[in-house]
Amino acid sequence: MDLLQLLIIGILGLAVVVAGTVFLARRQAVHGRAKPELPAKPSAEPQPPAVQQGDQPGEPTGDAPGAAAATTLERPEAPANRMARLRRKLAGSTNPLARGLLSILSSDRLDADTWDDFEATLITSDLGVGPTQELTEALRRELAIDGVNDPARAKQTLRTELLKLVNPHLDRTLKVEGSDGKPGVVLVVGVNGTGKTTTIGKISRVLVAEDKSVVLGAADTFRAAAADQLQTWGDRVGVPTVRGPEGGDPAAVAYQAVQRGIDDGADVVVVDTAGRLHTKTGLMDELGKIKRVIEKLAPVTEVLLLIDATTGQNGLIQARVFAEVVQITGIVLSKLDGSAKGGIVVQVQRELGVPVKLIGLGEGVDDLVPFEAEAFVDALLSE
Repeated sequence: MDLLQLLIIGILGLAVVVAGTVFLARRQAVHGRAKPELPAKPSAEPQPPAVQQGDQPGEPTGDAPGAAAATTLERPEAPANRMARLRRKLAGSTNPLARGLLSILSSDRLDADTWDDFEATLITSDLGVGPTQELTEALRRELAIDGVNDPARAKQTLRTELLKLVNPHLDRTLKVEGSDGKPGVVLVVGVNGTGKTTTIGKISRVLVAEDKSVVLGAADTFRAAAADQLQTWGDRVGVPTVRGPEGGDPAAVAYQAVQRGIDDGADVVVVDTAGRLHTKTGLMDELGKIKRVIEKLAPVTEVLLLIDATTGQNGLIQARVFAEVVQITGIVLSKLDGSAKGGIVVQVQRELGVPVKLIGLGEGVDDLVPFEAEAFVDALLSE
C-alpha cells in the first residue's frame, strides 16, 4: 500500500471520528437541556367554583364585573323551603291587614259600630272598597246567628270568605317554558325605586333552585351601575349576564340576551328594563319596542310587573299604565312584610285581572316566594 492510499484512509477515519463526536455531543445536549414550560391550554369552558353549602350571603351591591371571578357559587334555597318564613312575616301581631281581620274575632259583640270599624280598617289596609264590602257582607250573613261565640267556627268562616277574595283558582305558574327549542322569555317591568334589578336577581335564584339554566339581559342601560348590579347577582349563582354600553339601545341588549339564550340552549332568559316613570310616554313607548324586538327571535312567555307593596294606591296607578303598554301576565309584590298592608294583593288582581305570582318578604337574597293563596290567608290569620 503506497503513501497516498494510507493518507486517504487516515483522512476518512478522522472524518468518521469527528462526525461521531459531534453527533454524541448534540444528543447529550438535547436530552440534558430542561424542556421549556408551556402555558396551560385553556379549557373549552371555565370550570365553576365549588358550590358552598348552606351559604346565606348578604345583599349584593354593584360590584365591578371582574370582582365576581373568584366568587364561590352559591346554592339558592329551594322555593318550597321559603314558605316557612311566610307565617312569621305576615303574622297578625305585625301586619295591619291581619290585625284588622283578627279584630272581628276578638269582639264581644258584633254591633253596627263594630262592623263600621272593621270596614274602615280593611279599606285603610289597601283591600279596596269593593272587596271590603263583599267580605263584610258575607261575614255579617254567616255570623249573624252565632256571632263569635264559637271562635273556631268564626275563624274558619273568615278564612273561607277571605280565600274567595284572594282567589285560589288563578293560575300562578311562572311561564318560563319556551317552544320549538327556544327559551322562555321573562320581561320584568316597573317604575324606579321598586327594587326591580334586585328582584330579577332573586328571580334568577328561584329558577336556578329549580334546576333551570338562565341568561340575564341587562337592558336597563340608563341607570348607572344597573348592569354591574345584575351581573353580580348572576355571577353568584353561575348565570351569565348580557350587557351593553351605558346609555345604549335597551332593545338591542334585550335582543342579544335572547340570542345568547338560544345559542346556549338556555331554559329561560330574564330581561331587566329601565325603571320607567309611568308619566313619561316616550319611555313607555320604548318598553313596547323592547317587547316587539324580542319577539323577532322568541315569544315573550311572561311579563311581570313589579309593585312595591308599601305604595298602596300609587302601585295601582302604575299597574294601570303599564297594562296599557304591554300585556301584563303576572304581578310581583316586593316588600310584602310587616310594613305592607297586604290588601293590595286582592285589589291589584281585581284591577288587572292577572294573578300575583311572586311576593318579596324581606331583604334576604332568598326572600322571594311563589305566591300561594291558602298559605297567604293562613299567615294573615295566624296569631
